Amino acid sequence: MSNIALIGAGRIGRIHAHNAAPQGLRLKHVVDPVAEAAARLAAETGATPAGLDAVLADRDIAGVVIASSTDTHLDYCRRAVAAGKAVFCEKPVDLDLGRARAAEEELGGDSARVFVGFNRRFDPHFRALQSKLAAGAVGRLETLHITSHDPSPPPVSYVKVSGGLFKDMAIHDFDMARWLLGEEPVAVFASASCLIDPAIGEAGDVDTAKILLRTASGTLCAISNSRRSGYGYDQRLEAFGAEGLIRADNVMASTVSTWREGGPASDAFQNFFLDRYAEAYRQEMAHFAEILRGTARPSVGFADGVAALALAEAAGESARSGRAVTL
Repeated sequence: MSNIALIGAGRIGRIHAHNAAPQGLRLKHVVDPVAEAAARLAAETGATPAGLDAVLADRDIAGVVIASSTDTHLDYCRRAVAAGKAVFCEKPVDLDLGRARAAEEELGGDSARVFVGFNRRFDPHFRALQSKLAAGAVGRLETLHITSHDPSPPPVSYVKVSGGLFKDMAIHDFDMARWLLGEEPVAVFASASCLIDPAIGEAGDVDTAKILLRTASGTLCAISNSRRSGYGYDQRLEAFGAEGLIRADNVMASTVSTWREGGPASDAFQNFFLDRYAEAYRQEMAHFAEILRGTARPSVGFADGVAALALAEAAGESARSGRAVTL
């Protein structure tokens, strides 16, 4: 059983902490600047609170899960890799593309063992779509549609430190686009507005965006982002090929529907990302366990994190300028 440490005892850190043991991993330490949060999560999982220096110096720690605030991700990755630990780092890898690119040689090689937590690649519905697409079920991919709408906007206090919609929210969709397209986008056009919460605009961000990616072969990907859907957590993929369509639809809270004179009514969507992607979070922890056992290399590496961040920066530039950005 491999020993790991968790940095960050917040919402996503708690998910990773409780997913460790079922994958044969022992959470030995929890690190968080809020001592009460570290102690509470440590007590729940049988771990002990610790400082980062002590964790990195502990030879029994094989891997580190970084679920702290985004502005710490790159520094903690570098320190953990320097200490010889495998790393599971939440997205994005940093908020500054230049800093991330400067660390790519250090953190992007196989020896670094850095796994970036783009959890949607591990969702079973999306993986099934990708498998069918790669197998040529509908022929050559021509256009890809990605819909990602939140039920309601986050607090403005979060928006102010998130890096903005493109780096915080749409970055998942940029990674999905790269994974499903099978080739790198070479041009980005984005248009964005603040239509939902004026306070988000006052904080310098947007809450609604439409993004178009184009690859060298001409394949197109359209991404729709909204901080408020009005009907639940909307997560859909549509891949249009030369011979048809492959679609991954929303997941319902149950398969139960009510049929009356006015028509059928289904159950609600799984309405929170921790519910909708619960299995994806379990599967990415299972993959990290394989990395620690030496039976797998990171399927989503640091270079993937940098590539998604480059698309996020290009989208932001395009939205500000009103022009397409060539990569």
